[in-house]
Amino acid sequence: MKVTDHFKNANGKTLFTFEILPPLKGENMKTLFNHIDPLMEFKPPFIDVTYHREEYVYKQRENGLLEKRTTRKRPGTVGICAAIQNHYRVDTVPHLICGGFNKEETENALIDLHFLGIDNVLALRGDCVKSEQRFVPEPGGHNYATELIEQVANMNNGVYLDDEQAYHNGTDFCIGVAGYPEKHFEAPNMKSDLRWLKKKIELGADYIVTQMFFDNQKYFDFVNRCREEGITVPIIPGLKPMTTKTQLTLLPSLFHIEIPCALAEAIEDCPDNKAAAQVGVEWAIQQSKELMEFGVPCLHYYSMGKSDSVRKVAEALF
Repeated sequence: MKVTDHFKNANGKTLFTFEILPPLKGENMKTLFNHIDPLMEFKPPFIDVTYHREEYVYKQRENGLLEKRTTRKRPGTVGICAAIQNHYRVDTVPHLICGGFNKEETENALIDLHFLGIDNVLALRGDCVKSEQRFVPEPGGHNYATELIEQVANMNNGVYLDDEQAYHNGTDFCIGVAGYPEKHFEAPNMKSDLRWLKKKIELGADYIVTQMFFDNQKYFDFVNRCREEGITVPIIPGLKPMTTKTQLTLLPSLFHIEIPCALAEAIEDCPDNKAAAQVGVEWAIQQSKELMEFGVPCLHYYSMGKSDSVRKVAEALF
């Protein structure tokens, strides 16, 4: 079922959903299921599965020259989504990124997803490779999320790369996109960021899921500005319970977000990570309650491969 259909069927009730990371290379599905199992009692209608692109490493040869090699730390998202749907009978939302794929490889992945009965994708540009200063598209690939969305929308209309003639057996993906309550770090300003977000909707995106935030007012302001721009699709808040003291500096650095003073000071005063995690859970619970009162379609939690804190939040709410 499509994400948007889940919202319609909920009749205004706020749903619980979460995002997982594929397990590290060498681990198996049992590792992943052990993470998902504690959260299934809260009846998530869908689970997001991230994609982590390849990385480059340089190995020195005997002659002193460096050899560039590609390495992947996590297995593919398509297979994991299929395993989750088969095991739990729950919808999945695979993340689809521009980096590391050309258009033909993207089309092949979408054909596989459609064949497996996966009805949703989250279309993202993705991050640049760690060794590169800026995002560099794959030769023959997409440079922007808007181009990726357009390809998915074309396939929904039966238009594939090998033929301009539309096929009767097109795909029917529900397309999600990312939104940034605190502005995407590469955007020159919020107005420009919202203009491109609206372009994604015009190209065929059906809903928005936000980057994590810790100040609900930033989400409320973001929603209001989206509506003023004529963006009417559902806007899902993305949340993350803070779990360690080091995340005070790590999360702003990685995700370009701001930590409210009250939360930062509370975490700083914690004697250890156990206490910090409890503060993070309590903050996320209060955030979630306020967002539920606002009438959000669902609360989407970034579990980052660990379910303990998300479970504690869900126990207090669902």
